[in-house]
Amino acid sequence: MSFANPDGPVNPQSWPFIRAGAYQSYDFTWTALDHPVRHRDYAAAAIFFNERLMAHQCFDVSIDDQIAHIRLIRPEKRNSMNAEFWSELPEIIEDIDNGARARGIVISSTGPHFSSGLDISSIGSGEVGAGARQTATPDPKHRRTRGAAFYDNVRRMQSTFSCLETCRIPVLAAIQGGCIGGGVDFATACDIRYAAEDAYFTVFEVNIGMTADVGTFPRLVKLIPEGIVRELAYTGRRMSANEAMSVGLVNRIFPDHDSLIKGVMEVAADIAAKAPLAVYGCKQMINYARDHSTADGLDYISIWNASMLQPDEMAEAITANREHRPGDFAALPPRRCSNSADPTRWLGPAGSVSDRETYR
Repeated sequence: MSFANPDGPVNPQSWPFIRAGAYQSYDFTWTALDHPVRHRDYAAAAIFFNERLMAHQCFDVSIDDQIAHIRLIRPEKRNSMNAEFWSELPEIIEDIDNGARARGIVISSTGPHFSSGLDISSIGSGEVGAGARQTATPDPKHRRTRGAAFYDNVRRMQSTFSCLETCRIPVLAAIQGGCIGGGVDFATACDIRYAAEDAYFTVFEVNIGMTADVGTFPRLVKLIPEGIVRELAYTGRRMSANEAMSVGLVNRIFPDHDSLIKGVMEVAADIAAKAPLAVYGCKQMINYARDHSTADGLDYISIWNASMLQPDEMAEAITANREHRPGDFAALPPRRCSNSADPTRWLGPAGSVSDRETYR
């Protein structure tokens, strides 16, 4: 890759993703960017190309027409959640959100099942269950820390799904086959759920002698009647797609996987056509109202709109509707990452390489 810049030649091996070893796994040709990039933007440029070059073990990601499509790609393992899953999902979601790369996110799966939940072999190997290996240690002091280590690890796993809620962009789940154990945690953290006719849901943890702890109960009791939650939790039985729709867990059922993806993409496209700032506000207000009293929710929306209501966006939406054309709306602003060493904090919307000075 060559850059038109006054600072001399680029050393690609100094770039973060190259230094991390990604170049060892890919055959690619260095090509020029469409525009000059200053020396101080090399890190951001690396991340710009990183989204094309870096592969994930558990997910495939594509962005088209303002819709990000995230697919689970371990069908041979029933899309179980191994150690890599718990780090890859938040990295993907936060990258899309921080860079304002899309206006809607669709999560789907491959193979016969959406997800079979936690990869039990990862627990046995200690990869997922931090503190699992400490049980057998002869050091009594290490044994005393097992509870603290387990707590920290569960909180980390919970945050993997919580990022779907804190993301400013609506997340739609397209579910086929089994949505089992951790799959229920995953699906309930999404904004909206849709299912194929063969889908079913199982709070499976009780069947293996444990209590679900990654998000099922705090979210499920706010989505469907408590009595149904208790029955699912105590028995570990399957809930069919039809039953799930009857109690409000899923919005719509499609005949098969292909029609499911097509239908959910159409909903995502409808969302993407709306003003991003307004959709962001809707998500924030719905989440807040769910977790607070009516009085608190009314007060918060008043405060929110006092600063966030945009008359220009309203005028554009009204005019676009009248003229039967897409609205020309402002994009969500990029977010600065909490990790100051992360060069993606300099990325602008839709993968543009922005001047880092803008985001200081």
